[in-house]
Amino acid sequence: MSREVSTKGELIPSGTVIGVQRRTGELRQQRMRLVVERNGPTGKSLELGSTVRIGKAPDNDLVIDHPTVSRYHCELRRDAERYVLADVGSTNGTFLDGAQVREAFVRPGALIEVGDVLLRLQSEQATVTIAPSAKERFGPLVGQSQVMREIFALLERIAQTDATLLLIGETGSGKGALARAIHEQSQRAGKPFVVVDCSAVSPSLIESELFGHERGAFTGAVGQRQGSIEAADGGTLFLDEVDDLALDLQPKLLRALEERVFQRVGSSTPIRFDARVIAASKKDLWQEVADKKFREDLYFRLSVFTVKLPPLRERREDIPALADAFAGGPEGWTSLPPSVRDGFLAHAWPGNVRELRNALERARHLSGLPGGPPPAAVLDARSGQGSAAAKADALSANYDRPFKDAKDELLSAFEKEYLKRLLAKAQGNIAKAAREAELDRKYLYSLLRKYGFSEGQGGEG
Repeated sequence: MSREVSTKGELIPSGTVIGVQRRTGELRQQRMRLVVERNGPTGKSLELGSTVRIGKAPDNDLVIDHPTVSRYHCELRRDAERYVLADVGSTNGTFLDGAQVREAFVRPGALIEVGDVLLRLQSEQATVTIAPSAKERFGPLVGQSQVMREIFALLERIAQTDATLLLIGETGSGKGALARAIHEQSQRAGKPFVVVDCSAVSPSLIESELFGHERGAFTGAVGQRQGSIEAADGGTLFLDEVDDLALDLQPKLLRALEERVFQRVGSSTPIRFDARVIAASKKDLWQEVADKKFREDLYFRLSVFTVKLPPLRERREDIPALADAFAGGPEGWTSLPPSVRDGFLAHAWPGNVRELRNALERARHLSGLPGGPPPAAVLDARSGQGSAAAKADALSANYDRPFKDAKDELLSAFEKEYLKRLLAKAQGNIAKAAREAELDRKYLYSLLRKYGFSEGQGGEG
């Protein structure tokens, strides 16, 4: 059951979105509002509380004086993270998205007909101020900056609830570590923490990965398999890179999350589950919704609370504390030569905290060199070559071509080079390569075929 969260005596309802507004400390909050759109007092609206009564009688929360509206027509009441629309014995009925209902769950954007009056349930964003936490870490995440301490302040309060969270951030910003830390500080800490990387599973297998399957459900299903949702029962389900989830599978996931019931592939038997859901995305999911690449209803289901992790380049003041944390003591940062520290503070960190950790590891191994580690060697991911050489060999786009063609060409070049290096590192062992890349083996095979590689080959085929 989701609970509202207290901060300095005030309540933060579900739907808070933490934004990177570092100077003001303001955080954005998602709220639900009911708006009259037709045949009534057009434009009149009401922010939803725990229960909203709608009808002609003056003691309703939303009063609509229309001949087709009953004195007490219907009500919207909060049920954990959702709202339930219930008709309360009206004469002309209550309709949800064109279908008459007695009681049903309502999603943001839904159209509600109360007699002949049309209402819309819409979301909006407001601001709420949260005092930064006095602590400079949450689990393995470290930060002295105001934006990180604001994030910590909210997480300290919602970790103990079952509220659904959406984590947004660039690759390497710490989304996976944060999800595990939330689980470990929740009431479900002793239960399973199950990770589904939606980008690493073949599109043909992701449904089975989530829901499981029965024997004979499809070619290769030689036995019954428990899916990740079932395995997470009682604990936490972490949907990493949820933006890569296929559009045709999103309605099935939405239905399972709303009803807390699913079916294995090839079965008609419903299975109930109880798991907290944390999702993560490297992309702005709301923009993905606008681009028709992600379903709006699933977005609203996942974004009860949205935590936006800032990239490391926007919180450089945290680099010394992170260096100390990775070193296991306060000498991590001060032990670096001044030239390396200057390089760290000036670097753009496209790989974020993960890149910083690797750079510190290189600095440790190169610390015995005369004069200390060269700054370029520390920052270069290839550990022995200068950053100028890295730039010369970097993949680059052809900016004179149409956007889609240039993007596809760059992506293909990256995938081909990645596979070449991956196979060389794994010495042609596909199983080892799949583990190294955290890819489903069948998906890896499909990529190898796409680019003409053969098993056991460390180069082009």
